Amino acid sequence: MEQVKSFHIQNFGCRATQADGAALEGLLEKQGLQAAGGAREADLVILNTCTVTTTADEDVRKSIHRVHRENPEARILVTGCYAQRAPEELIRIPGVTWVVGNSHKTQIPELLPELSRTPEYHGQVVVGDIMKAAGFLSSPVDDAFGDRTRPNLKIQEGCNNLCTFCIIPSVRGRSRSMPVEQVLGEVRRLAESYREVVLTGINLGRWGREAGFMREQRMRLSDLLKRVLDETAVERIRLSSVEPMDFSEELLELMASSPRIAKHVHAPLQSGSDAVLKRMKRRYRARHYEDRLKKAQALMPDAAFGADVMTGFPGETDAEFSETYEFVRRMPYTYLHVFTYSERPGTPAAAAADHVPHPVRKDRTRLLRELAAQKNLEFRQRMVGRNLSAVTLDNGKALTENYLNVELAAPRAANQIVDLKIGSVSAQGLIEAGRLNVLAS
Repeated sequence: MEQVKSFHIQNFGCRATQADGAALEGLLEKQGLQAAGGAREADLVILNTCTVTTTADEDVRKSIHRVHRENPEARILVTGCYAQRAPEELIRIPGVTWVVGNSHKTQIPELLPELSRTPEYHGQVVVGDIMKAAGFLSSPVDDAFGDRTRPNLKIQEGCNNLCTFCIIPSVRGRSRSMPVEQVLGEVRRLAESYREVVLTGINLGRWGREAGFMREQRMRLSDLLKRVLDETAVERIRLSSVEPMDFSEELLELMASSPRIAKHVHAPLQSGSDAVLKRMKRRYRARHYEDRLKKAQALMPDAAFGADVMTGFPGETDAEFSETYEFVRRMPYTYLHVFTYSERPGTPAAAAADHVPHPVRKDRTRLLRELAAQKNLEFRQRMVGRNLSAVTLDNGKALTENYLNVELAAPRAANQIVDLKIGSVSAQGLIEAGRLNVLAS
């Protein structure tokens, strides 16, 4: 077998997966491999997968077929969450050379020479017990969608929750945290080049909560943020998704009081019905969630408030969906990520007998997305005439600290924090005052 000299990594799914891919790229380059311009030019194509929904799985399989068709000589290595969940399914797909689970993802650079030396190198599967995994890949990764000015730093991996719909704990393992000094070192390094840094994780609010870590560090997320503010020069920190009950009083008050923390609260809801939340084995009820969100709103009235909401969970009745709809309607949401329930093999929910018909699921998703769009428009309209702090992107736009895209009135250097006067709303975001005059001149 010819030696692998070049590689290309294609990432699927969440920011954590993107961060894994960036870290893996750095490790492979240290081994002497060169990043290719794309899958067609690479000796090795790594698909770093997601498996949170059926659609995510389908996207991976389509990509495998496309890579094999366009570059039949390339070795294809599938890793990530789908690889951990269903390695034997993936290894049977024509073109797949190796499948390496999350359990061994950190070892891919060392595994490659050994796998390549094997005479019958096709069809190799390397997947172990994810629950015994200790470390995790972590490297800052630029954001997506043309934005290269807001790196994501993954500081937490895994999840100890047992939500009945979710496959992630079984493919990511138990919760583990990046040590404090490593977090501070990474943020210091990023602050030399970037104005805003996004802290992310699989269950970010659980940072520092594992027993051994707590005995050594005795810190929680709010304590970590205080040290980041005190000991680094980063201009703005943004938190990605945090479970509702991890938005403690201390964390919310710190977010509200510090001008260096983005006013942005994303707290997964999943359902506004207590009966559905109970079947999901979520660790809160609607009244608990409402208490946290209303507290955040009182402290930060102009903040972004977002949530993940699922429609069509097994057994969800019309009345239960109506509870969710009404809950969303009265909450101060500025945007929603609405997902249609997707059966994940191996989860308790997938074995339920009372699945909601797919057309009903999709109709409920449509209704919530329409409601979310209306709430987002109303929020954007409130911002007209205001001065908003934003970080400039490299696509001619800026992102406000309360998570709104702004079309700039004139070209500005990317990667700067600026105050913008908002003139009007656009189809999806805001327009800086003066833009129409600039365009007309």
